[in-house]
Amino acid sequence: AGSALGAILAVLASLIITANAVVAIAILRLIHKCGSKGLYFVLNLAVADAMVGFTVMGLVMDEFSQPFYPPQIFCVLRMAFVTSSSAASILSLLLVACDRHLAIRKPFHYFQMVTGLRVGVRLVGLWLVAATIGFLPVLIPAFQQTSKREKCSFFSVFHPTYVLSVFCAGFFPALFLFIYLYCDMLKI
Repeated sequence: AGSALGAILAVLASLIITANAVVAIAILRLIHKCGSKGLYFVLNLAVADAMVGFTVMGLVMDEFSQPFYPPQIFCVLRMAFVTSSSAASILSLLLVACDRHLAIRKPFHYFQMVTGLRVGVRLVGLWLVAATIGFLPVLIPAFQQTSKREKCSFFSVFHPTYVLSVFCAGFFPALFLFIYLYCDMLKI
């Protein structure tokens, strides 16, 4: 069962990295051709998704290797990187939705409102929030769960309070805002 999971994760991680590299190259060419600042949000989504693929590769190596029980801090840091890149991906999706909503709802003001500086500030803010979400258990040890010599996994190192907090304060509000924005765009 472990090697089957490892094989599935290896294929998925490879596809994630390859597909997002192709998307990033295409978006870079489109940005160079059109100069649309909003495309940087899509580029950021491709980069964040590729990072998810890279972080999953570490989990793939664990599945194919002999039982490996790393020190607690190593496992916490690894899962923090997985969580940060996943949070960046979700937040990037939200920024793309906000950008599209703005372009559709305020088409005449869009190019005045979406400047290079504003896009840059939002992207830096996004990565700071994603890093904060992911590395919160490193900063607040109460969010860590002491491992009982288990394999390194999300639920073996992060306390359920942290997981619940991330879902309730982060994921669900982002999901509801995403749904609202697209439903509002579809009303037009």
